[in-house]
Parts: sequence; C-alpha cells; structure tokens
Amino acid sequence: MDDSTGIKRRKKRTESAETTGQEEGRTVEEDLAELEELLEKLEDEETPLEASFALYEKGMKLVQVINGRIDRVEKEMTVLEGEEL
Repeated sequence: MDDSTGIKRRKKRTESAETTGQEEGRTVEEDLAELEELLEKLEDEETPLEASFALYEKGMKLVQVINGRIDRVEKEMTVLEGEEL
C-alpha cells in the first residue's frame, strides 16, 4: 500500500463519518446503539417509505464507520502482537 492509497482510505472514512454526523469522540458502542435505533425505526411499519430509505442510507454509512474503526483496532492489535514476538 502506498501513501496515496492510505490517504485516500483515511479521507473516505472521514467523509463517511462526517456524512453520518459521527464525531471522533464517540465509541463503537455508541455507534452500535445508534445503529440499533435506526433498525428499530426501519422495522416500524409506521415509518414512511422515503424515511426508510434515508434511515437505510444513514445506517449503511454508520456500518462503514464502525467497520473502519474495528479494522483499525485489529491492525493495531496485529502490530502489537508482532512486536511481542
């Protein structure tokens, strides 16, 4: 991976976070709780179709943010485990 690719990936993650209104100070648990709230609204039969589309889009962006954060932690753990050897 060259530096430009890494920069593009970080930029994409940042854009995703900004789009969903996520802040760096939020925990994965808080993001998962918000995702669960979105899911409950999606499952509500009273939620209009247009609102469901918006909720789905927001939820998918939130999933990307969560996955990116988890990926970073996994990579950090791999590096730390490699240093212990």
